[in-house]
Amino acid sequence: MPHPKTPRPLVGVGLMLAAMAILPVIDVFAKKLGEAGLPILIVVWARALFGGLMTLPFAMRTEGMRAFRPARPLHHLLRAALLFGATFLFFTALKFLPIADALAIFFVNPLVIVILSALVLREIVGPRRWAAVAVGFVGTLIIIRPGMVEVNPGTVFALGSGVALGSYLALTRAMAGAVDAMVLTFQTSAIGAGVMTLALPFLWQAPSPMQWAMLASLGVIGTLGHVLITKAYEHGEASMLAPLAFTEIVMATILGWWFFGDLPDRWTVLGVTILIASAVYISVRERRAKA
Repeated sequence: MPHPKTPRPLVGVGLMLAAMAILPVIDVFAKKLGEAGLPILIVVWARALFGGLMTLPFAMRTEGMRAFRPARPLHHLLRAALLFGATFLFFTALKFLPIADALAIFFVNPLVIVILSALVLREIVGPRRWAAVAVGFVGTLIIIRPGMVEVNPGTVFALGSGVALGSYLALTRAMAGAVDAMVLTFQTSAIGAGVMTLALPFLWQAPSPMQWAMLASLGVIGTLGHVLITKAYEHGEASMLAPLAFTEIVMATILGWWFFGDLPDRWTVLGVTILIASAVYISVRERRAKA
């Protein structure tokens, strides 16, 4: 019988940081493809297609042919719609906003998870976590600054993306444990790619060889990031690792500056700081509540 892996917190931290370092590369490719005029739906379709192909061997090893028959197809269809709807909105936001700004607004999703957990999943959320949600929204408002600056269309898309992903994660939490994580990832990607394929004839635009390489990289990097995160949680506790997800903003800022010359202004930095503090506090409180 194989021995369980010994938790190694520093290894978990390293794997999580590695995942957060490579995932923003997806945003760089998506932004470049969008600016080149490739329809966003093709970019999202490729993300789902190549992500599904990358996870197929793992799903087959775990479930065999049963991986192609999801137990609750309507639930999986809703998950796919939320996930790739969020992806579509975020990639669209990148056409209007710097990567770091779009990602900062997108990180409203932890707050959405708390709200839906209380209202839909009927989880108990105490007054301190509700206060943290309120503070987090203040941080989001500082980033967006409605009424103080002209509303950028990308802001609306990024905010919608965060809400959609928060809803996706809340639904995933409700389904947790019913299906192997890698099988669930494959089924979601396969359903998303299958549905979007139906729309491709109406907007198909043949990518160049370089664009095909970037499209394939979306699935490869996304799957590798998912594996790194999964392995990280084998070595470290969620309360320690979850806040590290916000280091993605740091790498996104570096890549945005390097490839596009974009840097967030001081108000965005202030809003991100408040939003991160709020999300970290929520993560810690959830861990204590479960304990």
